[in-house]
Amino acid sequence: MQKKITWFAIIFGTLSLAVFYFFINPNDVNFLPECPLYFTTGFYCPGCGSQRATHQLLNFNIFGVLQQNVLFLISLLILGYHITLTGINAFFKKNFYNYMYHPKTPLVILAVIVVFWILRNIPYYPFNLLAPN
Repeated sequence: MQKKITWFAIIFGTLSLAVFYFFINPNDVNFLPECPLYFTTGFYCPGCGSQRATHQLLNFNIFGVLQQNVLFLISLLILGYHITLTGINAFFKKNFYNYMYHPKTPLVILAVIVVFWILRNIPYYPFNLLAPN
């Protein structure tokens, strides 16, 4: 019974946030939280622009997602790969190798995040295209 309540809460919370971000554009309101790193230092973190990217994605504006945070879309694709492969393995009783469990995957992901973080804070073209709009 506890698992059902937990899953219901997760699904309800996710759908509630999706409906919220579908209708509310973070550019148009000021009650949503700002990035504390950007607020205090003026530097963009790897997640800056994710709220606006979520709004753009839910409104099927892929170019808008890319303008806000390229890493957001890449991470969703990686998450989709992981969930799909895990589901195929569980549902069809297969044993396809999931590269998310490779020992070097966390290091590669960390390296990509750090490089993205550095590049998006360089104020010169073409790196300034990585900064959220």
